[in-house]
Order: sequence, then C-alpha cells, then structure tokens
Amino acid sequence: MTQPQAFQDIADNLAFLDDWEDRLNYLIELGQALPDMPETDKSAENKVKGCVSNVWLVSSVDRSSGAPVMRFRGQSDAIITKGLVAVLIALYSDRPAAEIAETDAIEWFKKVGLSEHLGMQRSNGLVAMVNRIRTEGKALS
Repeated sequence: MTQPQAFQDIADNLAFLDDWEDRLNYLIELGQALPDMPETDKSAENKVKGCVSNVWLVSSVDRSSGAPVMRFRGQSDAIITKGLVAVLIALYSDRPAAEIAETDAIEWFKKVGLSEHLGMQRSNGLVAMVNRIRTEGKALS
C-alpha cells in the first residue's frame, strides 16, 4: 500500500530535520496550516474521546467511484496535537475506506520518527484518533 502524496511530502520534510525541536516546530506549522473548523462541527459527536486536549474529527464519504472514499477534517485546541491531526489527515484523507481500516498510523509515525518523543498523554491521544479513524473506515469497508 502506497502512502498518499501529502503524507509522503511530510515524511520527506521530516527526513531533513535531525533535531527534535525542528521536527516539533514543523509539526506545529502543519497544525497552523489546517483550515479553521466551524464551531458547529466542534460538537460532542465529533470530539475524539481519549484525548487530553480537545480534538474534533469530521469525516465525509464520496461513493461516486464505487468504493467509499473518505475525507477527514480536524482541529484541536492544543498546538502540537493540532499538528498530529494534520499528519493524520494527510495519511488518511481521500483514501478508500478499506485502506483506511488497514493502515496503522502508529507504525507510520514510528517510521518517520514522530512517535519517539511524544509523551504518554499525546501518544494515548494519537492512538485514540487513529482508532476513531480506522473504526470509521472499517464500518464502511
């Protein structure tokens, strides 16, 4: 399974950054680039349970090509977590639901060197976000 171009671009950029502080700043920049989310989407239904900070994920499904393709939008009130949301959107958005269900973002985070410096709370929140996305993918595949 190939990585989406948006995620590959992030992985390539991270490969150039040796220092964790530089990687963290890049992650923050990714989060700052996320489009704003309307307040109506910041509902209890869209809130990810298991995250210490507030994280909202909204999915939509395109069935025009046969197999359901999912698109995600997200937001967080914490700057680093917002960057994690941006990376997850790059990895999962605009992919078939079956691929989403099978893609383990935690492994991708390890491969690109993002997981090793996350604290326990952020790691738990990341797992909660990934589980939420993959569960939605499984429900449609």
